[in-house]
Amino acid sequence: MAMHLIIDGYNLIRQSPDLLAQEHQGLHLGREALLDKLTAYRRLKKHAITVVFDGWEAGDSMANRDHFQGILVIFSRRGEKADEVIKRLADQEQHRALVVSSDREIMDYVEHRGATAMSAEEFNFRLELAVSGGDATEFEEDRPVRSTRKKGPAHRASKKNRRWRQRAKKI
Repeated sequence: MAMHLIIDGYNLIRQSPDLLAQEHQGLHLGREALLDKLTAYRRLKKHAITVVFDGWEAGDSMANRDHFQGILVIFSRRGEKADEVIKRLADQEQHRALVVSSDREIMDYVEHRGATAMSAEEFNFRLELAVSGGDATEFEEDRPVRSTRKKGPAHRASKKNRRWRQRAKKI
């Protein structure tokens, strides 16, 4: 099954020191640097990628969609936050979606809808590794597992956690 990455653009920019430095020079420079990095990542991993940016304060009255080297870029319309667009996309994609955002509300929402959520900080780490030629699977054991103690001989991770690990290996 193909995976569709849905990324909260400004959230990811603000989790990366490199991208944040670009954004301080100009908002458009931060966006361009993120898209350049994601383009390099897309060449390696071949996942469908959608990046959503907020346009709710100064955006157009209609949502603005554009393609940048195979990446779908969406600016939310004026009066609508990127969070709402991300939720709508996650509802459409359901199990195919991996949503990248550090916003706890979005993460909880998409996980309840059957999609997988990953923090922007963790995705940025994996993005940097992939673009630089590293491999994130060697760090997979270091990830803290949120689970309750289970009774009986089968100490198996929760279904949600197993699905997360399976998708994270593909990133």
